[in-house]
Amino acid sequence: MTRRLKLGVAGLGRAFMLWLPTLAHHPRLQLVACADPRPEARARFRQDFPGSTAHGSVEALCADPEVEAVYLATPHHHHAAHAIAAARAGRHVLVEKPMAVTVAEAEAMIEAADRAGTVLMLGHSHGQDGPVRHARRLIASGQVGAPRLIHALNFTDFLWRPRRPEEFDRALGGGVVLIQASHQLDVIRVLGGGLLASIRGSAFALDAARPTDGAYTAVATFADGAAATATYSGHGRYDSDALMDWIGETGVRKPPSWPGAARGRLASMRPEEELAARIARGYGGTGQPPGLPPAAPPDFHHHFGFVLVQCEHADLRLTAEGVEIHDDSGLTLERTKLPALPRGEVVEEFCDAVLLGLPPRHDGAWGMATLEACLALTASTRDGREVRLHHQLRFRD
Repeated sequence: MTRRLKLGVAGLGRAFMLWLPTLAHHPRLQLVACADPRPEARARFRQDFPGSTAHGSVEALCADPEVEAVYLATPHHHHAAHAIAAARAGRHVLVEKPMAVTVAEAEAMIEAADRAGTVLMLGHSHGQDGPVRHARRLIASGQVGAPRLIHALNFTDFLWRPRRPEEFDRALGGGVVLIQASHQLDVIRVLGGGLLASIRGSAFALDAARPTDGAYTAVATFADGAAATATYSGHGRYDSDALMDWIGETGVRKPPSWPGAARGRLASMRPEEELAARIARGYGGTGQPPGLPPAAPPDFHHHFGFVLVQCEHADLRLTAEGVEIHDDSGLTLERTKLPALPRGEVVEEFCDAVLLGLPPRHDGAWGMATLEACLALTASTRDGREVRLHHQLRFRD
């Protein structure tokens, strides 16, 4: 019989909603407890998971003797304190991106896990998507040669969706550099092997009504001389899913969309209405349908926009089905096996680490290196210069 990891969930917001189908149905997980300040969310959890326990604080969740590991989806500026509390209680941690708000916080999280002998892993990140990992395997095998130039581009309406006030405060982990570059730079680091050397870039606040960095563009260099460009806009009136055959970030086909419509809807909302709409999208909110979602396999892989890798012997384009190989003999699409459940790759990596003792690729050191790259982009914007990186490490193929 499959050994199931007893998991507690800290934070029942939008991130948990996106995870819900997988966490509820994965055969290697058992949801046994939660923590959230909202009583309606805790009541819904007890209803959906009979026999579970609901706590009002993360500290109480970590002290629950039934909990072996914690999925940490609390607001970004609480990640460090909550991860350290979990480690001190002997609990393993799967922490949402961004890992923390500062490198010092990330170092403290790693130190606490090391001292306790617990697993600290980052997830979910699009660097864990199947096509990204398949492209990396092609590169590591030598089949396509070393990557020399990586292009990543994504235009969405991210900043025009309902948001909480702290999502505009950089000190609290707000803005797209920490929230979204955590995905994009992670993808780039996986594909390039991990060892970034420097970043130069600019982040922009393109809408005075949304006072935070809503877009950025950056050039990153690797220690071996390879380079990457990363461009993201959460103010996109153009939807770059047009380049992904109208398959959205979560692997679901969608009709051609006009992101500017989201801005139009937002313009009619008062601040209190926007906050209410944001809460409604979370677990236990009025926008959640009754019952648990079904355990349905995904039709396509998750993705984070257009990604093209120019290697020595071939160009690799990542798609929602797999990897296109463009070489001297033509074009081949290598389809990547879909997980049984969305984001299943992340659960497998975490369960292998906790239950089997296998070292995770997206461990605390890897998460800190991606955070460092994000913060370097912010520093480069502020100072108008290239920023050298000091906490990078090789990807574990």
